[in-house]
Amino acid sequence: MRRFVGKVVVVTGSGRPRGLGQAILQRFADEGAACVVSDIGSGGEGLATPADAAAVVADLEARGARVIFQPCDVADEAQCEALVAAAVAAFGRLDVMVNNAGIGFLMKPLLETSGADWDRVLDVNLKGAFLCSKAAARQFIAQGPDSDGISGRIINIASQAAKSGFPHMAPYTASKHGMVGLTRSNAVELGPHRITVNAVCPNHVTTGLGAAQNAYFSKLLGFDSVEAYLANMKAKNPMGRPGLGSDTAAACAWLASADAVYVNGEALNVSGGEEMH
Repeated sequence: MRRFVGKVVVVTGSGRPRGLGQAILQRFADEGAACVVSDIGSGGEGLATPADAAAVVADLEARGARVIFQPCDVADEAQCEALVAAAVAAFGRLDVMVNNAGIGFLMKPLLETSGADWDRVLDVNLKGAFLCSKAAARQFIAQGPDSDGISGRIINIASQAAKSGFPHMAPYTASKHGMVGLTRSNAVELGPHRITVNAVCPNHVTTGLGAAQNAYFSKLLGFDSVEAYLANMKAKNPMGRPGLGSDTAAACAWLASADAVYVNGEALNVSGGEEMH
């Protein structure tokens, strides 16, 4: 399928090879979209480096996509506005904003979690989605509806943690629950402008970030090894496996397609049946 020829997609937090953001952009690239890779790009704990982002760009170009990289700290409003402006300057428009940037590597017991830890996670995971959504919505409203009658799509990458609680992840879980609330509020407000706003809630995906979570939770829950923890994860899932980046990417592509023009304000589980509410 080539559903997104002529469309332009921005995915935040997409500058890491084998990350969820890369998987999402790969799906859109394979269906003809121009792609904007974006990440903070400064390296450091849990962060993509410039070399990481360059590798993602090269992979998308090898798939035949038009691609740019635009660094963005999503907690900074001016940088979020610059991200949208860069997409429009390069490709003339913006059609899909995927708010994927997130911090999930900060895992601590509640009583050891500081206010600074809380602020760091909420600033990226929730405030970042708010700021990028606002910047994208302004562009969508300015350019008006396309041939499908839609001005733009906003897709928020939430989590199974948007529906259920997890130990040692209070800021992360709160941010993802908040992302669903943001999705619903924005869907009501932006729907009259022909903008759809939805969230995708994947279960565990073993990306680079997911691997850090595997190591942490295998010890926390008393497993002898990461392999034993992963085997238990597979056994408790109705589909017999954890999630893949391609699973989330497929959901994003559907939500951005003409088939989903009347889907708005949803928080779509992509968990193999592990999460059902």
